[in-house]
Amino acid sequence: MQLLQAAEFAVADTVARLLDCNPFLAERVELERQALGPAFVPTGPVWHSAGDAWISNPNTPVLRERLESLVAAVHPRLATAAAGATSAELDAWRSTVFYLLWLRYEDDLYDLIEPPAAANGAGADSRAAPPRARTLYDRFARDVATLLAPLPGPPPDTPHLFAVAFQARRAFHFTFRKIFGASRPAARLRAAVWNTLFTREPARYRRSRFRFMRDVSILVTGESGTGKELVSRAIALSQYIPFDPASAAFAANPEACFHALNASTLGPSVIEAELFGHSRGAFTGAESERAGWFETCGPHDTIFLDELGDLEASVQVKLLRVIENRTFQRMGETTDRHFAGKIVAATNRNLHHDIDAGRFRADFYNRVRTVAVQTPTLREQLADCPDDLHNLLLIAARRAFGPDEAPEIAAEVAAWIDEHLGQDYPWTGNMRELEQCVRSVVVAGEHDARRTSNATAGGAGSAAIGPTSAAAGDLGARMGDATITVDELRDRYVEMTYARLGSFHETGQRLGVDWRTVKRIVGRTTHLRSH
Repeated sequence: MQLLQAAEFAVADTVARLLDCNPFLAERVELERQALGPAFVPTGPVWHSAGDAWISNPNTPVLRERLESLVAAVHPRLATAAAGATSAELDAWRSTVFYLLWLRYEDDLYDLIEPPAAANGAGADSRAAPPRARTLYDRFARDVATLLAPLPGPPPDTPHLFAVAFQARRAFHFTFRKIFGASRPAARLRAAVWNTLFTREPARYRRSRFRFMRDVSILVTGESGTGKELVSRAIALSQYIPFDPASAAFAANPEACFHALNASTLGPSVIEAELFGHSRGAFTGAESERAGWFETCGPHDTIFLDELGDLEASVQVKLLRVIENRTFQRMGETTDRHFAGKIVAATNRNLHHDIDAGRFRADFYNRVRTVAVQTPTLREQLADCPDDLHNLLLIAARRAFGPDEAPEIAAEVAAWIDEHLGQDYPWTGNMRELEQCVRSVVVAGEHDARRTSNATAGGAGSAAIGPTSAAAGDLGARMGDATITVDELRDRYVEMTYARLGSFHETGQRLGVDWRTVKRIVGRTTHLRSH
């Protein structure tokens, strides 16, 4: 007797691939179509939330019903057919069961996302789980024992499967429900966040890689107001946390695992003291010893370094050692201590430019940027999906004034924007500016867009928008007089692109030339103008 008939194996094999795909990429839609056949409900290419409590995928309940039927049909065969099943059948069955359990316990796992303090009155630093975690785990374990334990080979690691299921639900919550937008740039951002957590091979992640992800440092880049801290928080709060069945508790409270430090608001000595700690007498005012964040950070905690580009070179050197060796020393001591957590950093600066200028260490950049995530600008999102403006206004109105009048406020602000700013307004302040626009229009009846719009004419906020007005004007005048050669036109275009981007490497990538060629052209044209 076969464990899986041909049609059953086809569905189970598709579900196995569905389990290991990125849910925010188009591949998921196609796999759902294959698994459900005529029962598939067509959906849009971008799976997103508009900020509502829950926007479900219409295919999820249909898929769960299909898998419940499949498991019910195959379960009676386990006792007699499992021993002779092929490895492909066993792998497909394991994936099908795990995916079904993920769907079966969806609501219960979401309940565990709430901070323990909200569920049982424990303090913010409590590592206890909500009381219902024990009951939930017992039910989950019974299902695993019934559907997976009869298979040949090592017994299933039920606490690990439970921990992965909880991690996946947290990841979906903080990615799908917190990172909004129906545009393709927003979808790519959600997909990138998911990959930082489960890698591009989730099956290997579940087997072994989950143990090593804390060693993977992540750099989030993007303009101010694009949600870099939101992305960093989503990554930090979605890390793998083991579950202990004896105490019915996870090893850490996810909500207490995120520790943020802004490098632009603190001096180098303060940053060092905060991160590394210090001994008594290490500096003036150090009257007692103090443990820093690297020392108190647990194995499931994440330290978020915001505005990384503002760090002094001396601090960069010390952080490089932490990332490379996971060791550090308190200020005023020589004893090595161990850092057990994870590092996520963010910056709105062009670090390639800072490296070229000698302000940022290339070796530190290469270490802190094990994985890079780029947050899209608001203008990129709206260029791809103009209808997103209404949804984002609705979200901003809810945050600023609550849900009751949010629809009316969003409509009012949308009308004001359409009349006074137009659809081509660049939103150089990104989502932060959009939220401020909502507050300003509601309170004062207007939004002062002059400062941000002036920035697009050539200020620091317009680095990715257009060339400097002086260079463009000079080039335009000479082109109009037909006094410029082709070589000069090429050189001036390279120069203007470099002026916008501020990096030889990025300019070279943008124009398709070697960065050394960019450096040579920029250096030569600058020298000629100075003479």
